[in-house]
Amino acid sequence: MTTSASGFRRARFVLLAAALALPGCGTVNNLLSPIVGGGPPVGAPGFVRGFLGGVATEDPAAALIARNVLASGGTATDAAVAAGFALAVTLPSRAGLGGGGACLSFDPAKGATEAVLFLPGSRAGVPAGADRPAAVPLLARGLFGLYTRNPGRPFEELMAPAEQLARFGTEVSRGLAGDLAAVSGPLFADPGARSVFARPDGRPKGAGETMMQPELAGTLGQLRITGVGDLHQGTLARRLEEASRTAGGNLTLDELRAGLPNLAAPIELPTRNGDRLAFLPPPADGGLAAAATFAALQGGANLGDAARRGLAASAAWRQGGNGGGGDPRAILAATSLPAAEPGPVGASTGLVVFDRRGNAVSCAFTMNNLFGTGRMVPGFGFLLAPAPNIGQVRPPLLAAALAYNPNIRSFRLAVAASGQEAAPAGIAGPAALQLLRSAAPTAAIEGGSPEPARTQIGVCPNYLPGYPDRCSIATDPRGAGVALGAIDQ
Repeated sequence: MTTSASGFRRARFVLLAAALALPGCGTVNNLLSPIVGGGPPVGAPGFVRGFLGGVATEDPAAALIARNVLASGGTATDAAVAAGFALAVTLPSRAGLGGGGACLSFDPAKGATEAVLFLPGSRAGVPAGADRPAAVPLLARGLFGLYTRNPGRPFEELMAPAEQLARFGTEVSRGLAGDLAAVSGPLFADPGARSVFARPDGRPKGAGETMMQPELAGTLGQLRITGVGDLHQGTLARRLEEASRTAGGNLTLDELRAGLPNLAAPIELPTRNGDRLAFLPPPADGGLAAAATFAALQGGANLGDAARRGLAASAAWRQGGNGGGGDPRAILAATSLPAAEPGPVGASTGLVVFDRRGNAVSCAFTMNNLFGTGRMVPGFGFLLAPAPNIGQVRPPLLAAALAYNPNIRSFRLAVAASGQEAAPAGIAGPAALQLLRSAAPTAAIEGGSPEPARTQIGVCPNYLPGYPDRCSIATDPRGAGVALGAIDQ
């Protein structure tokens, strides 16, 4: 080796040592980039090159945030958490800090699925003096529970994009504009809701107009700094107890403290080639309805008859006790079930995401009604969800599913749907067409998702880890959602 080459190596080593001793991460990265390669650092969009994974949800801004997390090196769980908080800002008609949801998670390292349940919490009875009894808020705690299953990036980092959208403004999406147009009359009776969602002339904001939510930004910022538990047993919880009385929800500190997400085993059915399809378990009984629908489709039933079988299964579970009961597997195995119509059920929204390593998440979120109780919590900037099973409030049929192969520990399909009573068929129909007949994602939606369902689906027909070039992601073309992925150059 020449003297000049040896000297260059010594100089490069000295520069590396000096750079590593510097406290500023940006300075270190700038110095190291010419030596070890340029590009964004981990945690910044663009860190991941090539195959990212994919995300589909009913709001464009939430989908973009999830994709940025994937591009930053985050897991599918990270992306779902970030998108869940974003939906609380961009689609508050169907998701919010006052509501909740349920998610399925698949981790190839475990080779199995798990369900994280955080439905808006029920009340022991009608609270004294409450004219619109509120459900116990569980979205923030639920998303943190989901985060613990497979974290990659810091939790506070995942909350930041939603806080920024609320603080600096976001465009009203087509989906939110449609929901506002449907209920703006009663919604705008609340001054807090009117200040966020109405134009100066009192009409509802339309698609593309800016929506500012400074109070919600403050709440998200507080949770980011102090932790989501503060909303349940800290300073924020005590403030929420008092402020909820003003909104007619009358939450109590004891109920807030007791509100926790649950980790549960999904309902699983065999499909083909050793694959298994996991559904949300009760009390997210839209998963039970979807499982019954899928089983009927496997048995040769048409979609209409299969969907009715699914609704009958859900009704059987709900009639099993106060708030539901009975063995879901026994209900699935029953040779006959009484016909049932669920009646009006709450609105919801769906999300699916998978990453480059084969981790996957499928979620459904709800406010138990469009815009919840229709009342903002003063000083907090979010709407309360109505308490389930009080008055005419029926819990929604939250519907999500994940397919995987336990033998090779690989992801196969993720699907979620909204659409009230059609949501269970909105996942079972497309899943059956894809898993049993190899339909392409968009064709599976068009042929298997009945109105008014809106379906989000991600598919890796040759599995992931495995063949990322065969993966695809799709949103329902009838809706206002967005599907993003899967290659970043």
